[in-house]
Amino acid sequence: MAALSSLVSALESYRGRDRLIRTLSYGCQLIGGLLAEQSSVRSEVGKRLLVISAQLSHCRTVLRLFDDLAMLAYSRQYGLGAKEEDAIIRCLSVINNLADQLYYPCEHVAWAADAKIIHINSTRWWILSTALWGLSLLLGIGRSLKIILNLRRKLRNPEIKSARKTFRREKKTLEAQVKSETLTLLSNLADLANAIHWLPPGFLWARRFPPWLVGLLGTVSSLIILYQASGPRSEKSDDS
Repeated sequence: MAALSSLVSALESYRGRDRLIRTLSYGCQLIGGLLAEQSSVRSEVGKRLLVISAQLSHCRTVLRLFDDLAMLAYSRQYGLGAKEEDAIIRCLSVINNLADQLYYPCEHVAWAADAKIIHINSTRWWILSTALWGLSLLLGIGRSLKIILNLRRKLRNPEIKSARKTFRREKKTLEAQVKSETLTLLSNLADLANAIHWLPPGFLWARRFPPWLVGLLGTVSSLIILYQASGPRSEKSDDS
């Protein structure tokens, strides 16, 4: 009953619902991609799962039409990162927020073009939105690496170690932060691999992944996001 209650609670919120749809979409792509390479019967099931995956992905694209204001509110709240002690983290975060903010309208234009609402070529807008997503992930990776480096420096700080009464408690807190940031790093790396795959052919490994590998990377990233969401953490708009 507790698991069912948690599931219902997650589905009642937009972010929780989006995380579950994301996980289900990539999971269907993983299983569908594997089955599509098998015998005729399994191949047909695999193709249907791939269709489900595509429809769930399209569902998330439509729901993101309403994310601009939430992202703008987050960006305005963060501002230029005046409360951030590290200048590098502050700079990476500000540029990251800008990339995220620009991502949404580009994706909206691409969606509207595909839906024939506006008569333009959607390809360049999909490429631009994917490039902005990849840039955001790259900046997030850099930010996570810098945060982990700073936290490890604090753990080696002799001043903290000398204060025996507070050392254990502070060490536990810092180690938990390192773990959380490492998971964020792994999630972003998995998503970045997919983002590069969706860029035009000729750039690194773009368009070279089979569907099951895209599904695997996305599922790993989604499960990490779900795990992190199960504990207390600050959040902004979720990635694609």
